[in-house]
Amino acid sequence: MLTRKQHKLLLFIDSHLKQTGFSPSFDEMKEAMGLRSKSGIHRLISGLEERGFLRRHHHRARALEVIHLPEMMPTSETLPNNVVRGDFSRQQPAALKIPLYGRIAAGLPIEAMAETDTFLDIPKDMVTSGDYYALEVTGDSMIEAGILDGDHVIIRRTEDAENGQIVVALIDNSEVTLKRLRRKGNTIALEPANPRYETRIVPAERLHIQGRLAGLIRRYH
Repeated sequence: MLTRKQHKLLLFIDSHLKQTGFSPSFDEMKEAMGLRSKSGIHRLISGLEERGFLRRHHHRARALEVIHLPEMMPTSETLPNNVVRGDFSRQQPAALKIPLYGRIAAGLPIEAMAETDTFLDIPKDMVTSGDYYALEVTGDSMIEAGILDGDHVIIRRTEDAENGQIVVALIDNSEVTLKRLRRKGNTIALEPANPRYETRIVPAERLHIQGRLAGLIRRYH
């Protein structure tokens, strides 16, 4: 069973992971929960870990994994108002197959994507309507955005993106890279999320957006 605050935080973390592909920062969680200090967030996360709803991967920045979500139940006389029942059945959501286009460098650009016969199974509830594909990340230039070497990023195919979104960018019809996009006049800045790498500035006419980040799959061995 979860308290209301634990339940609210778990849903916020799950929503953030599905929307951005990485877990929220402690400041973002503190703001979402309306708490004044990070110590309250630490206690809530520890409680979620103890109850098996959340897994924290230590030695990795912003690495939280939602194991499963609770089943909302109506309160009764036997349950306090601040408690939510948990569903421990761990039923697996239906899977969706999306094409896996191989590797994309999160550090240096690589050659453009080619067609593939390889597919990746992802939970259906991980995406909404639209066309999606997956790429395997190589390199560490997006590590501070929670994207690590070996991760599979789920990309929603689109030619549009807003400033600050992480996109797959095709440069000069020959290079593909995964970076955060910033428009600056007639140029586009492709920003890494690692201070060891430099931002790349590209004239807008030389760049085509191939999609934007919709989610992330990580396997632990």
